[in-house]
Amino acid sequence: MAYTPSQTLELVSRAGARKANTKPHLVFISAVVGGCMVAFAVAAFLAVVTAPWYQENAPGLIRMVGALIFPSGLVMIVLTGSELFTGTTMFTTVAWLHKRITILQLCQHWFLCFWGNFAGSLFVILIIFGYGGGFDHSPYKDQVIATATSKQVVPSFHQIFLRGIGCNWLVCLAIMLGMQAKDLNSKIIAMWWPIFIFGAAGLEHVVANMSFIPLAIFLNTPGLSVGLYIWKGIIPSCIGNIIGGALFCGAYFFWFFIYREGEIMVDGTYYNQPQPPATAASDAAEKGQGDININMLHTNPSSVQMGKPTATLSDSDTN
Repeated sequence: MAYTPSQTLELVSRAGARKANTKPHLVFISAVVGGCMVAFAVAAFLAVVTAPWYQENAPGLIRMVGALIFPSGLVMIVLTGSELFTGTTMFTTVAWLHKRITILQLCQHWFLCFWGNFAGSLFVILIIFGYGGGFDHSPYKDQVIATATSKQVVPSFHQIFLRGIGCNWLVCLAIMLGMQAKDLNSKIIAMWWPIFIFGAAGLEHVVANMSFIPLAIFLNTPGLSVGLYIWKGIIPSCIGNIIGGALFCGAYFFWFFIYREGEIMVDGTYYNQPQPPATAASDAAEKGQGDININMLHTNPSSVQMGKPTATLSDSDTN
């Protein structure tokens, strides 16, 4: 069983409203954790693709192996309810188009998520792996330098920008597919493959670059500087990611599945309809009877509108 596309977009909209109404310091802290998760995935990717013989003789094979590892970052973010800048471009855009948040709330949420992700990424990749010496020696150091050079030094500005569009299109699609599924295993599988595609295709993700490039700068990569990173690592990939997530994914799917619809019921409730105080899930939890379906607990729509987000487990809590 799964939600329909219309129901999934309704969940995206509700989640965007909840996120935009969350207290700023909580958003920032959650984004720091999200940046840490991406940095761990980047470190795992770099370790796995460090295989000189395969890089020389079977580069497609070793890239595929790395791409199979990389989705673990998004899975950890979604399952821990952490914030990811690229994902929130879709969530808050849909909520704004649904007239559930203001443009000021949208921009504030993007700002907090971006810098929170940046702080978390730098902490893990520079403190834990940089000063921790995880990539100090060959062949791992050589792989970090080669990866950063191929991502920042070689391609032009417009190439990174276009790769950024495709990247976040896939990231937000992965999040949507994960929200459409109702059980945990299906969610993980649904999220895994779009991220595999982006990793295998070598697309540009601004939050992942917050780990790839600073680590390479830390290791004194020739031709790579902080200025070049800002010009080619942040600006084009960030703009491309926003277009891919907000326009190609968020705005398009809102227009296609929600724009002409009225109120959409999800799990027996509408957005403006208060939830009953007790549900089958809460009853089962109190009695300790079996497993609880994580989709039976979801955001209280009325609390979102009042600007008081509730701490619940649901698809609408994914990023």
